[in-house]
Amino acid sequence: MSEAEIARFATYVATLGRGPGRSRALTRAEAADAMGMLLAEAADPMQVGAFLMLLRYRGEDSVEIAGLVEGARAATRVPALVDLDWPSYGAGRTRGAPWFLLSALALAAAGYRVLMHGTNEFSGGMTVGEGIAALGLMPCNSVGEATRALAATRFAYLPIGVLCPVIARLLGVRRLLGLRSPINTMARLLNPGDAPACVDGVFHPPYIDTHLSAAELLGRHRLLVLKGGGGEAERNPRRTVPAHIWAAGQGRSEIVLPVLAAGEASPGEPDFAALWRGEVRHEETEARVVGTIALGLLAMGRGGDAEAWQVWHDRHRFADALTRRA
Repeated sequence: MSEAEIARFATYVATLGRGPGRSRALTRAEAADAMGMLLAEAADPMQVGAFLMLLRYRGEDSVEIAGLVEGARAATRVPALVDLDWPSYGAGRTRGAPWFLLSALALAAAGYRVLMHGTNEFSGGMTVGEGIAALGLMPCNSVGEATRALAATRFAYLPIGVLCPVIARLLGVRRLLGLRSPINTMARLLNPGDAPACVDGVFHPPYIDTHLSAAELLGRHRLLVLKGGGGEAERNPRRTVPAHIWAAGQGRSEIVLPVLAAGEASPGEPDFAALWRGEVRHEETEARVVGTIALGLLAMGRGGDAEAWQVWHDRHRFADALTRRA
């Protein structure tokens, strides 16, 4: 990096950190330029840490987030036809298996092209990568492979470390500083395949407004976001769940989704792969998977719980295509 680049990035750090009454959020253009510099590794590591923590300390701003997304778009494109974008960047330390992965696969079985991307590096449970391996599958090792997988099986999981190694390293700064940064929110909103619909989960409800506002600023077609388990787009079947939707031309709306498992709690968790194959039954977990399928359908402006149960029932039409790719 050059001295000119260091000086240029320093202006963004100073803008954020000048102090009470003098600091301000970055404009959309400034945030996009700063993100471009981060991806080009044109800032000193000390500047990067300061920048990320100042963004967090000031609080997430939807204009800044939209600018960061725009600054990252050129480096994170997946040239494929995608119906549903599914980010997975949760870091729940007490969550179990990624049941939402089975929901995404069932939607692919029903004919919807689903691109899942992310990292579960800071999660305490089974990661998406481990869940895919349990099913005898593999994550995609390149953007080209993800494009081919979407065409062949209508599902691809692209780790952020493959999609954009620099963003993966920025997310990993959490290990050094002990706190997540707004890069986590930015990554969830990347929509690498330009899907017309996105489904997303957050850990803290205040982030819902940030996601919806950024989606509006970015001109997205549809986004469904909810407070989900471990920050993932996964529905708790034992509670009523508010789902928040941004739809272009219609604005915002909220749907309160009903309880799906009201009886006595089922003991333990079933085997991940065995539940997918239908070798075991587990009422509460299946309700969780089906409820999450409904989230994907609602994000695309389709169906709901009744259609979601049918999608889960018919999922084995996808098994042969997945096996051929494994």
